[in-house]
Amino acid sequence: MLARPIRAAAVALLAAAAIAAAPLAAQQPAAPARAAAPVTVLKAARLIDGTGAAPVANAVVVVVGDSIAAVGTAATVKVPDGAKVIDLGDATLLPGFIDAHVHLTGRQLGDPRGDNSAVRDYAAFGAILGVEHARVTLLAGFTSVRNVGAGHFDEMALRDAITQGFIPGPRIEASGHPLGIIGGHCDVDGYAPGLEDLDWKQGVVTGPEEGVAAVRYMVKYGADVIKICATGGVLSEGDAVGATQLTYDEMKAIVDEARKLDRKVAAHAHGTEGIKLATRAGVASIEHGSFLDVEGAKLMAADGTVLVPTLMAGEAAARAADAGVLKGLRAQKAYAAAAGLKNAVRIAHDNHVTIALGTDAGVDPHGKNAHEFTLMVQWGGLTPMEAIVAGTMNGAKLLGWDKHVGSLAAGKWADIVAVPGDPLADITAVERVSFVMKGGVVYKAPGAP
Repeated sequence: MLARPIRAAAVALLAAAAIAAAPLAAQQPAAPARAAAPVTVLKAARLIDGTGAAPVANAVVVVVGDSIAAVGTAATVKVPDGAKVIDLGDATLLPGFIDAHVHLTGRQLGDPRGDNSAVRDYAAFGAILGVEHARVTLLAGFTSVRNVGAGHFDEMALRDAITQGFIPGPRIEASGHPLGIIGGHCDVDGYAPGLEDLDWKQGVVTGPEEGVAAVRYMVKYGADVIKICATGGVLSEGDAVGATQLTYDEMKAIVDEARKLDRKVAAHAHGTEGIKLATRAGVASIEHGSFLDVEGAKLMAADGTVLVPTLMAGEAAARAADAGVLKGLRAQKAYAAAAGLKNAVRIAHDNHVTIALGTDAGVDPHGKNAHEFTLMVQWGGLTPMEAIVAGTMNGAKLLGWDKHVGSLAAGKWADIVAVPGDPLADITAVERVSFVMKGGVVYKAPGAP
């Protein structure tokens, strides 16, 4: 679950014999002086707070410990005595970016061993790869992510290792196994019968009852969010990319059970009909949404369903088809989805659907996540400010973390990034993050790789 950075505390141990012999007053050692929380002041030419408000010029942010204490201009915010001051110059301060659709663990698209990894890799292999993927994601400015699908509960292990301070990485909202039909996009298919037959404990469900059981199982082992596959996919073998898979009754049972357990549901859905069924079932977000139509967009807007379009995944899949990495039906699906995504985002935007940034990182390279901002502007028709809000406050609201992250405001956690120049004038500036702070800890500063 979402957690503040762990602060180690020293524990004093007293010998029992000494306690018995000493006077009562001597048995009560004076409490050690509590160290004052470190104070860091960030300065930059401008600040975009993540809410869509106008930028602030000559910006100052005061960080005390792991939280933001003050945000404003150099004329209105007093720099505390003794504070460490970091002047970033002609840069823009922004909230830590949020990627609402990643796969941090496991092999990436294009890895020659990727297609057989489910039956050849050690169970821990994907989690080990995830350590490096998490690190480069954080250094790219993404301080929070939603990991929507991993085997062996790898992302829970990765999340906990980050939360407990063992390795660097973003805050992670984890889903466990995605839930889908036998032979569908969430199933590991294409192997000989009996080689990789999965059941509901690995996310392959048949009927509402198994869907409910799978939700409970995922939550039992740490799922913060539930992922379902409402339609076929690009990288799965043998299914049409837009074909409806889970039924409405199955999706509704899953959503209802997740809601009872205070979890949201994210629905992988490319196909037009699957998008509408998942929206009517009550999912929180549609992932990809490649073949969204106006009717579906209006339905999503009315229900408050968020679109996470993953434009980078479409671009990466089409590139993989060009290179021959994806062949046959998978190449055909890649081209169709990439073309559809461009239209889908514009349809969603025109019909007032809330859009949150998601990359499907793992299909595209980890650490390049900020390219999604650029594609939302160039392909999707969003303004630079709308794209920034999609990757900050909209993402925070979707994850349910907006009380703590997603905008720069006093009282929120100090997840702060900086980019050179003005991203409203050149959105590609967000791809060149120069400063990263998460929970008040600096992970990247100017001059660092």
